[in-house]
Amino acid sequence: MKLWVKILIAMAIGIAVGLVFGERAVVLKPIGEVFLRLINMIIVPLVLSSMTVGITSIHDPQKLGRVGGKSLLLYLITTALAIAIGLFFAKVFSPGSALKLQATLTAAPTTAPSLSELLLGIIPSNPFESLAKENILQIIVFALFLGISINFAGERGRPIHEFLESLADVMYRMTSIVMEFSPFGVFAIMASVTGTFGLGVLLPLLKFLVIFIAACVVHGVIVDVGILYALARLNPIPFFKGMSDAIMVAFSTSSSSASLPVTMHCVQENLGVSKNISSFVLPLGSTVNMNGAAIFQGMAALFVAQAYGIDLDWQQVLTIVVTAVLSAVGAAGIPGTGFVMLSVVFSSVPLPVEGLAILAGIDRIREMFSTVMNVMGDAVCAVYIAKQEGELDERQYYHAELVELEGSEV
Repeated sequence: MKLWVKILIAMAIGIAVGLVFGERAVVLKPIGEVFLRLINMIIVPLVLSSMTVGITSIHDPQKLGRVGGKSLLLYLITTALAIAIGLFFAKVFSPGSALKLQATLTAAPTTAPSLSELLLGIIPSNPFESLAKENILQIIVFALFLGISINFAGERGRPIHEFLESLADVMYRMTSIVMEFSPFGVFAIMASVTGTFGLGVLLPLLKFLVIFIAACVVHGVIVDVGILYALARLNPIPFFKGMSDAIMVAFSTSSSSASLPVTMHCVQENLGVSKNISSFVLPLGSTVNMNGAAIFQGMAALFVAQAYGIDLDWQQVLTIVVTAVLSAVGAAGIPGTGFVMLSVVFSSVPLPVEGLAILAGIDRIREMFSTVMNVMGDAVCAVYIAKQEGELDERQYYHAELVELEGSEV
């Protein structure tokens, strides 16, 4: 049985158990946390080894700069489009206008990170500290310089290259072992979440949730499918088939970082993207390309403004867009980060801080769809850049059987 089928069945059983046993289902939460910890255990060594090896595989410095520049530009464009789509849906459907709430508090006077602060924050002063604190952006920067330095070192750098290449292969195998436990972890997560919040608490915000999901679908069709069909000249259907395992893991874990190992497997083995491109583009995307979170931040800001009867002018809307882009870039790919970064967006306008509490009830469900958009956006960019660089095996993209993770019945 395929991994995504097992996960889907585990999700359904977990929801049913949560509804039947209510808050007593929280006793299962530690099982889900064990699964998430196992995946988090993989992330840092996988990102460091795979990205460094990916960079060393690009011996031409001009090509490295070209691939990096294309990746960042494409990620910024798709993030900005995601925010615009979220704002458009919130403006047209006005999901918060019926609430008519009164504000008693305003957002805390935090400021959005400036561009200079963001740039300084990604430069590691101590790479070992960055590894210990799981600061993925700083690890990526260190891997970039390490990979370039290994290439310049020539034969003297080969032992380090071989070590990191071996470590990357070991981490891929460890991923397959950890994913054997994914159905159990997903079952426990869904049971505890459903048991804690139930379905009743979601009903008042159902309109917002439905509109958000619709916005995600539109973004997927216009932006993701558009890039594949119009720019990469590829049929999008094999893409979704090849990404099925990664989509289910993203949906169930609500973590772009936790989904990264499976995303890399799907992109390389099912879609035919070379390891050179995927090992560089995907870790970068899991950190800076948060399309789902960007849609949510734009929609949530207008939703709260409508709920409290606050009219936003075009300058304030523009401020939301800029702040949301910076927040999405600075957010970590773990559950809850997008919701936390929303407070920065609120403070930039400002909006009532109570709005965060209003949205808290549906945030866990919302994150499931957000993470799918994040992971799909990363994979689309990897496929597009690989096509442009001549490192996409189109025969594998169209005709390959879905390759199973070694050592498991994925």
